[in-house]
Amino acid sequence: MLWWSPLTGETGRLGHCGADTCFFTINRSYQHHHLTKAFLFYGTDFSIDSLPLPRKAHHDWALFHEESPKNNYRLFHEPVITLFNHTATFSRHSHLPLTTQYLEGVDALKSTRYMVPLHTKNSLRQRLAPLAYVQSDCDPPSDRDSYVRELMSHIQVDSYGECLRNRDLPPQLKNPAAMDDDVFYRILAQYKFILAFENAVCDDYITEKFWRPLKLGVVPVYYGSPSIRDWLPSNKSAVLVAGFSHPRELAGFIRQLDDNDKEYEAYLEWKLRGEISNGHLLRALKERRWGVQDVTQDNYIDAFECMVCNKVWENIRLQEKGFLPRRWNADVTHLSCPRPQAFAFPIPALQWTSLREMWIPSFEQSKKEARALRQLVERNRNFTTQEFWALVFKD
Repeated sequence: MLWWSPLTGETGRLGHCGADTCFFTINRSYQHHHLTKAFLFYGTDFSIDSLPLPRKAHHDWALFHEESPKNNYRLFHEPVITLFNHTATFSRHSHLPLTTQYLEGVDALKSTRYMVPLHTKNSLRQRLAPLAYVQSDCDPPSDRDSYVRELMSHIQVDSYGECLRNRDLPPQLKNPAAMDDDVFYRILAQYKFILAFENAVCDDYITEKFWRPLKLGVVPVYYGSPSIRDWLPSNKSAVLVAGFSHPRELAGFIRQLDDNDKEYEAYLEWKLRGEISNGHLLRALKERRWGVQDVTQDNYIDAFECMVCNKVWENIRLQEKGFLPRRWNADVTHLSCPRPQAFAFPIPALQWTSLREMWIPSFEQSKKEARALRQLVERNRNFTTQEFWALVFKD
């Protein structure tokens, strides 16, 4: 198993995957070794500069990509995603779904360790806004800052990150690595609501932005995955931005919950009772083959390696018995995101410049890049970056 991306940094390791054993390495001198069966790619590092071509019939390609499309848009189109035999992505449809990659487990959701009593939160409202926003990745494809900027004109928001900042974190929390710090958690836990806006809008792309407020006993105001209802702990555990036609309407709803303890606590009832009613979420956590921050379980990279290892060995055994090998293939549901778009409410032209000038053109060009890459890979010989870009801009 040859990691074509240097993700693991391991020059050679025997991995034991149940009854199967595979040798994992980043050493590219093994590319043409007769026992090399699979090439493993990390999506963020997937580059046209160097691919393991020519690709032999027994060479499986496997993709690990837990990130949003802003890291590598060309992967998110059918001509490229279907180059791979095995996938581990945030999509529930991939061979190894990573949708819950930021959630340790059921106990983390049920825990009341950081929960601040409502009467205390009401007292804290004298100096805190009802809403908190913490983002330092500004102007991403989801255009979340445009929405939050408009929302701020209708309701008070305490913004701690580099994006729209109007409030400072303590100096020791300025480092992005402090986002899992206990002190940071306790600051956020004082709020009634946290704006949980993803950097891209894709089905099943759900990050710590969603899970963190749920773990802290704060109500997330969520924008991102259109399929988020499938992952809520209960039907009433988050306020979904998609249900409001304008930030003004959302602000009015937040004010209503802020003023009515009974209505607000209805969104935390699942937490207070320790009851998760979403069977889909419970099954996904129970059935996943990896753990998060759990030394008793494989991590998701180990699970990805073993998934590919097991599939390769399955085919070796089939061929030893005289049968044809099985073919596994990714399809477009394994990694796809729609074209970035501005919000339905009117946004001043200056406020969605990044979307119009960077993300939409990037998405459109990536479709051409995906078609060009597919064409060159199917030619099945090495190509230069000059050949690639000439094909991209051929028209």
